Amino acid sequence: MTTAEQLRAPDIAALQIRVQGLVQGVGFRPMVWREAHRLQIRGHIRNDGAGVLIVAVGTSSQLDAFIDHIKTHPPMLARVDEVQWEPLPLERIPPNFTILDSTAGDVETGIVPDAASCPDCLREIFDPFARRYRYPFTNCTHCGPRLTIQQEIPYDRSGTTMADFSMCADCEAEYRDPVDRRFHAQPIACHACGPKAWLERADGKPIAFDVFSMLDAVDAACTLLQRGHILAIKGLGGFQLACDATQEGAVARLRRLKAREGKPFALMARDLTVARRYCQITETEEALLQSPAAPIVLLQTQAGATVAPSVAPGMRTLGLMLPNTPLHHLMLRRMDRPIVLTSGNRADEPQWTDNESAKAGLGHIAEYFLLHDRAIAQRVDDSIVAMSNNLPRIVRRSRGYAPTPILLPDGFGQAPAVLAMGSELKNTFCLLRRGRAILSHHIGDLDDALTHADYRRAIAHYAGLFAHAPDLIAVDRHPEYRSSKAGYALAAKQSLPVRAIQHHHAHIAACLIDNGISLDHPPVLGIALDGLGYGDDGQLWGGEFLLADYRTATRMGTFKPVPLLGGEQAMREPWRNTYAHLMAELGWARFAMNYVELDLYAFLDAKPRRTLDNMITHSLNSPPASSCGRLFDAVAAAIGLCRDRASYEGQAAIELEHLVDRETLEQEDDSLAYPFTIPLHKGAGIPYIEPLAMWQALLGDLQLQTPPPVIAARFHKGLAMAICAMAGKIAKSCEGERTIRHAVLSGGVFQNRVLAELVARRLERLGFAVLSHHHVPANDGGLSLGQAAVAAAQALSHME
Repeated sequence: MTTAEQLRAPDIAALQIRVQGLVQGVGFRPMVWREAHRLQIRGHIRNDGAGVLIVAVGTSSQLDAFIDHIKTHPPMLARVDEVQWEPLPLERIPPNFTILDSTAGDVETGIVPDAASCPDCLREIFDPFARRYRYPFTNCTHCGPRLTIQQEIPYDRSGTTMADFSMCADCEAEYRDPVDRRFHAQPIACHACGPKAWLERADGKPIAFDVFSMLDAVDAACTLLQRGHILAIKGLGGFQLACDATQEGAVARLRRLKAREGKPFALMARDLTVARRYCQITETEEALLQSPAAPIVLLQTQAGATVAPSVAPGMRTLGLMLPNTPLHHLMLRRMDRPIVLTSGNRADEPQWTDNESAKAGLGHIAEYFLLHDRAIAQRVDDSIVAMSNNLPRIVRRSRGYAPTPILLPDGFGQAPAVLAMGSELKNTFCLLRRGRAILSHHIGDLDDALTHADYRRAIAHYAGLFAHAPDLIAVDRHPEYRSSKAGYALAAKQSLPVRAIQHHHAHIAACLIDNGISLDHPPVLGIALDGLGYGDDGQLWGGEFLLADYRTATRMGTFKPVPLLGGEQAMREPWRNTYAHLMAELGWARFAMNYVELDLYAFLDAKPRRTLDNMITHSLNSPPASSCGRLFDAVAAAIGLCRDRASYEGQAAIELEHLVDRETLEQEDDSLAYPFTIPLHKGAGIPYIEPLAMWQALLGDLQLQTPPPVIAARFHKGLAMAICAMAGKIAKSCEGERTIRHAVLSGGVFQNRVLAELVARRLERLGFAVLSHHHVPANDGGLSLGQAAVAAAQALSHME
């Protein structure tokens, strides 16, 4: 049929098709090109700020099949959120289907996270006859860097740090070949034209390569690890520190030099065969390890596992990941045991990302540096995932997950643009606009100056990438959070309104978004358990029961407020919480009279009790706090765990969870679980969880020299029963006014798998539909999403 005949054919039509979602940098245009050619569709496709825009000319049946394929067969890393089309005037029929250059415009598309090496690229780097044999920066449209190299949208090579490398003729041919899997793969490179890796000694002396039996610098790094050396490695989103995880001397030296006292190190194993020697791995966990996100997965240790004791002191789990870049695959090819692979930083500081700064900052830790010359546009840490109730739950959302847009549930489509500043610890920030939220990668703790500077840089980078101009700014209600202060300063500079969101309300809202609960959903019972958050009454909260929706939250129950003895010192020295609890429940005279034979008594008696009592009596640096996290600290220290000092946040509670005796937990009669009561708090006028009976039972068990794992199990079970009893009590009190069907579990305490599973099971028996976190951390890493949701919901109410 000639063109003239086609134009006269009644069934020929032209459509403009708009596709939004994660459609750039994933081989989407090549997929559309191939499908268009298969269906004999004419027209073109291009990237722009809103996603991809297609002009398609064909018969109605061809166009129907074309659109159906776009919706149902996206490339592996793509996510199609929306496909819209409209007719175009048919003025002429294009001779074929082509890919046009990208255009700019309003940025509505998402950025795909970095993806682990795909099977095809792995085969290539281990094939001695392949062009990219042992090339450590091999990638294609199905894998490789994205966020960590991307400087602007649209996602084209010129907008990435790969712009520094001109393609050779061979790569150029692959890039322009529609049938090649590297067709329009922006980071495409090879030995001839791409980034290079090399090895340096930290002391600057030359390396005698003839002492190694090696293939190249990356292979030599393996030999150095096997010999017990510590290496700094420039990874995908920042520097990493590595050593052999089975050599105690190397691991202990790394721990000492990095000033990381007790926090577990993450491991990387060459493959599942090596990983299974050290960890128990279920099918779901295997799928997580091998997924494009390739996170660190918290796994139960294998009996007889022989990693160095310093890897994860006091833990029954190991955080393990598989190699996620060609460089890591090549480095571990000859390594038949796991390596420690931890962030390349000093404790609490952000990872280094450029060579010279890293050499200056890590030179006292690492003996060798494995470097390369591709710049990192955005620092990104490894993500962490843990299983709970047989489902994966993200603990730290970063490489592989961020910045995938989170689609907001019904009701948020007309929400204003919000920038939510996040928390003080485990900070993330969130950009919300038009039914989507961009939750940033993990930033860290803002009390470190370098992290705070990195936080400001990351906000500016995201704002530029996504062309996000906020209509309002959401901050935590705590006036002293650095994130809140930064939000107020930014709002003043840009003359924007600020909404201060209550900490635990934000936690519950984040969980509602995580579960796709619509804006107009009836209020739920939100159970937010964490360390500390600024309450509506100006007091410190931390164990809260809220009747909440996105717009409002009413406090319905709490934990008993106990003095936070020494303020922030109470978070670092768990014994302070034990003392404060025992004084609040028993007083020293009663404690001494009944429990003088306990070593706990001797320990606390040696403390400056007069000063401590004076602080409590006169409310000096000891504000009352209804903190569930501090209750865990108090119990852990009472039985001798992490008593003097916690070297990282939550250490006492984490060790208490890992101590739990499973047989006691699952088989012992409930009557032996430690009891709590739920009286009415006279000041607040709401019920609270009173731990007096729990302390009496626990101290009695200490007198009987009950094994600590049994004590830990009885505490967890008793607390879960108390939480569920409180939930039932609140639900009953609300009957007649409204029916509460959903219980929402959020806050860092619910990362405790034992407690979370006990509470969820018992709440379900009470008839609640239980909602927990899956894709967004339950801890403060998810807080900014909740802040943004609450601020948007409240703003929408004012617009109505």
